Amino acid sequence: MVDIDKCQITHYPAEVLGERAKPVEKIDGNIRRLVEKMTDIMVANKGIGLAGPQAGVALRIFIISLDGTGENVRVYINPTVTPAGELVVTEEGCLSVPGIYDTVTRAEQVTVRALGLDGQPFELAAEGLLAVCIQHELDHLQGRVFVDYLSRMKQGRIRKKLLKHDRETM
Repeated sequence: MVDIDKCQITHYPAEVLGERAKPVEKIDGNIRRLVEKMTDIMVANKGIGLAGPQAGVALRIFIISLDGTGENVRVYINPTVTPAGELVVTEEGCLSVPGIYDTVTRAEQVTVRALGLDGQPFELAAEGLLAVCIQHELDHLQGRVFVDYLSRMKQGRIRKKLLKHDRETM
C-alpha cells in the first residue's frame, strides 16, 4: 500500500531514483489515487512526464502528457519498451534534476507495451518527443536518471549544485 499523502517530487541523488522499481501487482483505488497525485505533481512542476520513483514510489508506473496538462495524461503500468530507428541526440531535463539540461542519445522510435489504468494491455508505436519521453521515464523505472548518461565530472557538479539548492530551500 502506497501512502499517497507522502508522495512528492524526489530530487537527484535521492536513493529511490537509483532503485529498480517493482511491478504493480494490482490496479486498484490506491493506484488510481497515486496516478492522480502524480498528475498533480507533474502539472504543478510544469513537466510532461513523471515516473513512480520521482514521486517517491518505487513502482513500475509512469505518466506522460506532452502538453503538460492533467486532461491528456496517459498512464503506463509495467511497461516494456522496444527501441527502433536511428539514434538521435536531444536535450533533456528532468523534474528530479531541476534546472539542469543536457544532451542524451536515444532511439528515434519505440514500441511500448503496458497496462492502462483500466488494467487493459495496450501497445503504442511512438516517435519524436513522445519516444524520447517514454525512454526517459522508463529509465526511472530501471533506476537511472538522465544525468547517468553524462560524464562523472558533470554528474559530480550536478550533485553538488542540487545538494546546495536543497540545503538553501530547507
